[in-house]
Amino acid sequence: MHPALETLHNFDAAQADISVWAFKKSIREQKPMFNGRWIDTTDALDIALREALRARSDDVTETMEYGLLAQNNEGSAMTIGVEETYAPLIVDQASDPTAKRKVKTLKQIANAAFYVVKYAGAESTIYGVKKTDESWRTRTSKGTISVVFGDDQLTIDERPHFTLSKHFDFLILNETILILQKSRFESLLSYKAAHVEDFSSLRSEAEFSEIFTSMQPLIEYVGSNKIQLRRASAIRQKANYRNALFMERLRAECKALGFTIKFDEKGRIVPTAETCRDIFQALLDHRLESRLSQRLYDVENTEAVNL
Repeated sequence: MHPALETLHNFDAAQADISVWAFKKSIREQKPMFNGRWIDTTDALDIALREALRARSDDVTETMEYGLLAQNNEGSAMTIGVEETYAPLIVDQASDPTAKRKVKTLKQIANAAFYVVKYAGAESTIYGVKKTDESWRTRTSKGTISVVFGDDQLTIDERPHFTLSKHFDFLILNETILILQKSRFESLLSYKAAHVEDFSSLRSEAEFSEIFTSMQPLIEYVGSNKIQLRRASAIRQKANYRNALFMERLRAECKALGFTIKFDEKGRIVPTAETCRDIFQALLDHRLESRLSQRLYDVENTEAVNL
């Protein structure tokens, strides 16, 4: 069992001190900036938040390493090191509950990008991070009439209302993040921005650009699509295009593998709008052959098996 998951399962949420932080987010020089403020909570809310963490921790039974193209299910979490992300910026602020950071007006938390529930235990601290829903948006509250049901009728309740979920998008535990909702984790910590930068760097890399006759079809294929940006980052990470033997085998086995990739007389790939998907699949090494069924399969993620 991964140490972070073991910490989560052994954590005594019932005895943890609770604090809730609302964070606003901005981007400066392509990097996220967070501004967090803590909010007073009642004993009843603290009890509900403790139960939410306990229930969620019971649901997570396995982990897998974070991968650009990997996907987890409801009973699993992806793991990634805290220092590989911007999460330390969140932890630093949530560790400083000074008076000046206390929420005193509605304006200070309205339109927050996400909130954090901090569970401070005797031996460890867990930070549950969740993207805010529409109830936190000013424009939403302006266009609605807030009502409550009681005594068999609806009545107006003009007090500000915010929704806190019983589920988190990711949990920060010591040196590890347990990712429960991958897309929201990437959005809140600006992973898409990192993928955009990755693709830009990949295109300017001579070893990559030189295997193509033109880069434009690939640029148009990726565009701003977050899935294709992830795939481009994975291509850069795997760097199969730098392996001369890999590229030689690709040219030799291309037709046998069912790829429609075309090459010029110098062995360079000739990308077109119709072949970009196959090019990405090939460079990711995501078309595999089963010895059992003798069939070819396209996969989303590859993990080496040690025999």
